[in-house]
Amino acid sequence: MSTIASAIPSAPRAPRRTLPGFGPTLGFTIFYLSAIVLIPLAGVFFRASGLGFDGLWSVLSGPRVLNALSLSFGAAFIAALINAVFGSLVAWVFVRYEFPGKRLLDAVIDLPFALPTAVAGIALTALYAPNGWIGELLTPLGIKVAYTRIGIVVALTFIGLPFVVRTVEPVLREVERDLEEAAATLGAMRWHTVTQVILPAVLPALVTGFALSFARGVGEYGSVIFIAGNFPNVTEIAPLLITIKLDEFDYRGATAIAAAMLVISFALLLIINLLQAWSRARGATK
Repeated sequence: MSTIASAIPSAPRAPRRTLPGFGPTLGFTIFYLSAIVLIPLAGVFFRASGLGFDGLWSVLSGPRVLNALSLSFGAAFIAALINAVFGSLVAWVFVRYEFPGKRLLDAVIDLPFALPTAVAGIALTALYAPNGWIGELLTPLGIKVAYTRIGIVVALTFIGLPFVVRTVEPVLREVERDLEEAAATLGAMRWHTVTQVILPAVLPALVTGFALSFARGVGEYGSVIFIAGNFPNVTEIAPLLITIKLDEFDYRGATAIAAAMLVISFALLLIINLLQAWSRARGATK
């Protein structure tokens, strides 16, 4: 009997995982995300659904709401583009060069993470107001920053810069300089080396930093309300309009605007993530 039993092939064992406890940790992850993210978001949509389609359309099609939404998303997009360009340059300088005061400047980059947004808004308003240090230099040139849409872009650029720098910086450190030297040895121009060697390696991280900066800017409130001036249909952002609706006890109207922002943000971030996946797949095939 023992001989027969030994001849019967045993069922293959499941491969052992390096880190045990996958089932409990996955369950905890789903529970935690549901409690912190999914359930509150579902509550927003549930409260907004009480208006019905006609009620939602009536709220969201109003000129004031449309102007606020377009301003929030448009300003966040422009600020993220600015950060994508200049944040990459800042990350390049920190990675490739040594200079006096580098550690101090490196710490300054993280200030928007720790600084209360209201303090940032007050400081930017004081600087760019017509009588501020920078504003009084721009006013004779006919450039007004504070209490205009330009000021909103400035505030969103300020709070979004660290996302791009801290996302691109580690990738730049991993880029092999031998490839750059090889390209230079083969006669490649500097611009060609940047676009064909460095940029493909950095592009996925750059898209991620852009997405983070954009998402941060869409929902920003504290640093914007001081420098924007909050003029309806001109410099009024969507988060401020939600707050106004709440102060007026129009909870369904506030949740309707919030739901619209969630849907638009999710759609845009999904497109950005698809572009990021496409850029990574393209880089892997090269």
